[in-house]
Amino acid sequence: MVSEMNVEDTPTSKLMEAIETRTAKVGVIGLGYVGLPLSVTAALRGLDVIGFDIDDEKTTLLDKGQSYVAAVTRDMLEQAATSGKSTWTADFSRLSECDVIVICVPTPLTQHREPDLTFVEETAKTIARYMTANTLVVLESTTFPGTTKDVLTPILETGGLVHERDFWTAFSPEREDPGNKTYRTHSIPKIVGGDSETARRLAEAFYAKVVDQVVPVSSAASAEAVKITENIFRAVNIALVNELKVIYDAMGIDIWEVIDGAATKPFGFMPFYPGPGLGGHCIPIDPFYLTWKAREYGHSTRFIELAGEINVNMPRYVIGKLREVLDRQSGKGLSVSRILLVGISYKKNVPDMRESPSVVLMDSLLQAGAQVDFLDPHVDSIPPMREFPHLLGRKAVSPHQIGSENYDAVLISTDHDAIDYAHLVGLGLPIVDTRNAIAARGLPMDLVTKA
Repeated sequence: MVSEMNVEDTPTSKLMEAIETRTAKVGVIGLGYVGLPLSVTAALRGLDVIGFDIDDEKTTLLDKGQSYVAAVTRDMLEQAATSGKSTWTADFSRLSECDVIVICVPTPLTQHREPDLTFVEETAKTIARYMTANTLVVLESTTFPGTTKDVLTPILETGGLVHERDFWTAFSPEREDPGNKTYRTHSIPKIVGGDSETARRLAEAFYAKVVDQVVPVSSAASAEAVKITENIFRAVNIALVNELKVIYDAMGIDIWEVIDGAATKPFGFMPFYPGPGLGGHCIPIDPFYLTWKAREYGHSTRFIELAGEINVNMPRYVIGKLREVLDRQSGKGLSVSRILLVGISYKKNVPDMRESPSVVLMDSLLQAGAQVDFLDPHVDSIPPMREFPHLLGRKAVSPHQIGSENYDAVLISTDHDAIDYAHLVGLGLPIVDTRNAIAARGLPMDLVTKA
């Protein structure tokens, strides 16, 4: 083992020199919301990057300079291509050319809410088949502590190379925030952990060439725990305000007014806002990775599980409010109502559909017998979704198609800035607003019910 030796005294000296001189070739596996911004950022900073994806439609689009991720513009792709620093491929045999390999594949849950590491495991098997000696492999996919050491590394060794002699592994969690124009891949501090000093130093050196700030921690497991803690923090606090919303609503108190008031305290309070449920790949999923792993150590995660239960039940609460509004204002039941669902993506101003609570709302409304259209300036039609294959291809309505004669109520689920909320209010229809979108814009609230 060479884990505690100085890099200069080991075969890693060549790899470290290649990283430091930006001559190392970098392979990024998975060209989605995480992998594509990382690939392009690394290329724009002078590293030679090969982006890999099993979906050759993605690589074809990228070859044409067409981006499908909002954080990566056409100009960025063109700059990376002009510099000759980026290549896109579905040919994984080219992993043999790479000195650094970064894994950015999904880590979903099974139907039983247990970790599904299939994508990580299959990717590791592919790397093991083609990887050559003197390579650094970094996992960025969010997962439970111990995955890099106990799952990834043993699979990589099946290719015949020896860990800590021929290759090194590290973990560096992705921190992408779709739609955030303030923080980009290069400006978000990068946590890095390895299970040896050598692995950590190599990973540190690599990311120092890509991002502005690298934050090392003592091990890959600690880095894995950092990411999962960040997402648990958000999930629990969102669950808290969602529960407060229900309680304060029963008291006739506006939760948004309460939060805005509390946020004026300059210390000891951080505002979180309620919504129709949790969306995105991280917050609805990642906490349950720790819940599952904790059982191995004889511990339960009651706080995390309770937060998950509250958040999962929010769409049901919203549907209940909609039923009340329809009954009170039109006397019509949900089963014979026509609903305009505003916003189908999980987050404002992005087309990201992963775990979107809006889709849960649509499916629930349809199951109740309602007719449902959706309006979303960022989503033309519903893409393939594992849990909702029956919704595939449903198309958004155009704003000019929306009239008061077409619908019985409006349900605001995602508050995109590009929506004409004044027009929605002007329809004279009852509106159920889960995002405080109408009040935030100072529009009349006569027909609006917050939920």
